[in-house]
Amino acid sequence: MQTTDKTAKEIYFDVINNPARKRFGFGRKAVLVNIDPQKAYTCTDEFATAYETDPKQMQYINELSQRFRELGWPVVWTHVAYMESGEDAGIWGTRTDTPDSLQNIKFDSRRSEFDDRLDIDRVKDVVYLKKMPSAFFETQLQSLLVWHQVDTVIITGGSTSGCVRATAVDSLSRGYRTIVPEECVADKHESYHYANLTDLALKYADVVSVDEVMTYLSQQDEK
Repeated sequence: MQTTDKTAKEIYFDVINNPARKRFGFGRKAVLVNIDPQKAYTCTDEFATAYETDPKQMQYINELSQRFRELGWPVVWTHVAYMESGEDAGIWGTRTDTPDSLQNIKFDSRRSEFDDRLDIDRVKDVVYLKKMPSAFFETQLQSLLVWHQVDTVIITGGSTSGCVRATAVDSLSRGYRTIVPEECVADKHESYHYANLTDLALKYADVVSVDEVMTYLSQQDEK
């Protein structure tokens, strides 16, 4: 095992700025999967479980979502919420039982609501309730992507080390080109965030700037 005195952030920038780093690249058609941008994880002034990395994250997610709609490409939002007993959280909900615990994000609670800053099209966009980390696990996401004939999955939301990473691994495992716009994902701690961006970039996804994703989307008008 290699050892280093560098921080996770320093290691990430070493990786991302390496000119020899290979990419999967963008494909012909993409889906935007916005993972759990709900108040439990976005309202830092209200909930201890919330976090913020880039203060413009919600703005970027809105801009991407609008561009996808203009192209007629699918926009997906996921959130987590559980029944009063918390039994539907399974083993994931057994390690702690405090007001901040995962299984205590109850149906119709404020913690389960999407962030008020988000522009969600309740007619065109697809909303999935999920119970586990990956947006693919026991949702209809896979069927949606087959129907829309997409080959690229662009992931935003949080957390980088949790549900974003799990979704990216499942996306790659299903044969999709997987893209993570750096400014559009967030985590509780800088170390977790950058360590997982590094791992994603090295193994499972292309970690790129949101500007690069917008450039790709703007090029679709020329086809």
